[in-house]
Amino acid sequence: MDHERVLRDVTVRLPTASTVPEACQWTVAALARHTPATAAVLLRVHDRLRCVAATGAWQVFSHVPATADAPARHRPEPSVVRRVYASGVTAVVPDVSADPDYLPVRPDVTAELCVPVRDPDGRPIGVLDLQWCEPVPLAAWRETAELVADRLGGRIAALGGSPAESRSEKLLRHAAAFTAAPTDWDLMTAALAAARDVSALSAAVLVLTGRSGPRLGAPTDTPGELETRIRAELAEAGPAALDRMIDRAHRYGSAYTLGEAGHPPTEEYLPLTRAGARTLVAVPVGTPAAGGVLLVADEQRLRPDPTTVNLIELLAGQAWTCLDRLRTLARLREQASSDPLTGLRHTGPFGQRIATATPGRTALLAIDVDGFKDVNDTYGHQAGDRLLVGLARALEGALRQGDELYRTGGDEFVAVIEVSRPEEAVRIAERLTEAARRTGRTISVGIALPRPGESPERTLHRADQALYAVKRHGRDGVHLSAA
Repeated sequence: MDHERVLRDVTVRLPTASTVPEACQWTVAALARHTPATAAVLLRVHDRLRCVAATGAWQVFSHVPATADAPARHRPEPSVVRRVYASGVTAVVPDVSADPDYLPVRPDVTAELCVPVRDPDGRPIGVLDLQWCEPVPLAAWRETAELVADRLGGRIAALGGSPAESRSEKLLRHAAAFTAAPTDWDLMTAALAAARDVSALSAAVLVLTGRSGPRLGAPTDTPGELETRIRAELAEAGPAALDRMIDRAHRYGSAYTLGEAGHPPTEEYLPLTRAGARTLVAVPVGTPAAGGVLLVADEQRLRPDPTTVNLIELLAGQAWTCLDRLRTLARLREQASSDPLTGLRHTGPFGQRIATATPGRTALLAIDVDGFKDVNDTYGHQAGDRLLVGLARALEGALRQGDELYRTGGDEFVAVIEVSRPEEAVRIAERLTEAARRTGRTISVGIALPRPGESPERTLHRADQALYAVKRHGRDGVHLSAA
């Protein structure tokens, strides 16, 4: 193999390449004329090494994660490509079956040579990867491949560096981030960052319909001055103005400015112009009854193109789908952990709560409705249900902020409260009995404080025994279990 000729062929063509993908494609094409190896150039684009040019394989990896900076469960598989990029050191693999980092691109590969592509300052910007299916003098090819990679790196730098991430690639990356968002807040923050990134505008604000009226969604992690001013103006404008913006977006669809001076905004968007916005894209989000509007703006007078607006619409649609999924899951979790009649949490969450009870600082109050069976037998179960709902609201109102009330059976409740001494627990229990009397019913309450080393089940049993003591003495009262 004439390695000087290989290097000459690459060197002659590279200066005439007018784009980075063209330079990479000519490089692998020149290599393919001299060797049957599978050849690929991968360059760093955002957080991935993306395949810019390749030859000699039926299939290649479109991209490889550039780093392993991710939680263990999301950590990508290792690869020779990523290893070389991270270390900046050439990898010579004479037997790919012996290297656990090898990523197979064809079944008959036996050897791999991967060299870093560097910028003029020596920083890796990607890799040149060669794979063979036959014996090859790797030492000779290493020197040639490193020289080829150096020349390619120089041409890439002359052309402005690695290609920028396309807007469609950004869209896919952000959409993947939406699906991984664990909370509404995280999702909204990710959606606003995505809208700014894809549109190249400086500010993004989400206005959502809520149960008590429209509201501003979560701010971005690092809101700029314009975004801060817009949020302040929208808050000052009030719910009616936000409603008009949402209604306009859902009634007429997406809208955007033309970047032309001398044309006043419609009334709905006056708060944004007062904040300094001169460019605006407004996109409806979700449904009119439960969604909102995404506002993306800039202080400069720009002209968003229709493709940009379409991409923001796609982002808004994906964000809404993920937000709706999060809310559905939250409702299902709430239903799974709550009593459907009273809305109180029930046995499952109660068991988790008492398992964390602090000895000497937590009190369990076992509560039973006096004469409840007579109500069901005399007036029917619907009357009994109404009684339980009313009583649950009364007991909740008598508890302090942070105290917790659970329904653990038909007419049985348990309150978990934090106290500094037993007498405080007795006073809270007496407040509960007074609240019950105001509804026209009475309750019996047994109190127990966890002992050091005592199981939660044993503490609750002592609270129940204290409750039975109240029952034996005429009901409608409170009894504290012996310490």
